Amino acid sequence: MRTASVRELRCMDNLTPEQRSVQMAKVRSKDTKPEMLVRRLVHSMGYRYRLHRADLPGKPDLVFMRRRKVIFVHGCFWHGHECSLGRIPKSKIEFWTTKIATNRQRDGRQIEELSSEGWCSLVIWECQLKDMLRVEKSIKSFLG
Repeated sequence: MRTASVRELRCMDNLTPEQRSVQMAKVRSKDTKPEMLVRRLVHSMGYRYRLHRADLPGKPDLVFMRRRKVIFVHGCFWHGHECSLGRIPKSKIEFWTTKIATNRQRDGRQIEELSSEGWCSLVIWECQLKDMLRVEKSIKSFLG
């Protein structure tokens, strides 16, 4: 397979490599908008939690120590959810397919590790946040 020139890549991507690098550097792993929505919801429901416990596999977004339960808030794109938000970009298809597949394998491994240590996990997907009432019921059922 031949390598594409910068000009060919720009045809597939609207941004130059430098602009894309700046854009990607802005992507956060903590305190994302979806995570903040879930945190506010859970707090308003009266639950208290810890954030990103480094001693647990995957550094779960919300940790409920006494209940031994954790919540992960996953972005549909980064974690490969099969919805409209989780689609693969049209440029660098091989890179993104591998990257997202690796993320999914890691997520599964971390949830298995948590389970083997006696923790229950709930994954909330970014696209689910369109229906906050449903998310609230899901969280209540999980934590109740």
